[in-house]
Amino acid sequence: MDDVVPAGATQVVPLVEVQVRGDLDVRSAPRVNDVLEEALALHPRQLVIDLADCELIDAAGILLLLDTHRRAMREGGTVALRSPSARARRNLKLARVDRVLQVLTPEAEPLRVTP
Repeated sequence: MDDVVPAGATQVVPLVEVQVRGDLDVRSAPRVNDVLEEALALHPRQLVIDLADCELIDAAGILLLLDTHRRAMREGGTVALRSPSARARRNLKLARVDRVLQVLTPEAEPLRVTP
């Protein structure tokens, strides 16, 4: 049986994961933003951004992550970052992003968010 969503209601998915490869910088931020917008359109309770294959995050990338967090929070969701490289983690820490967003280790389960 198909799920039926009443008109005007929003269907929510529990978890969406997005993987970022390469640098998250001023050049790649618009493309990554497009993907994150598609992910947020699913109204996830939690969006996990996997940064294991992302070596560099510059100011534009940090702004994108924080803006994504703000948009998710507005819809009742959360954002977590998974496995940032040492270099990326250093930049996130310098910008104090680790105080705003949950940073997961590779083996960590995402935070369970209940409706």
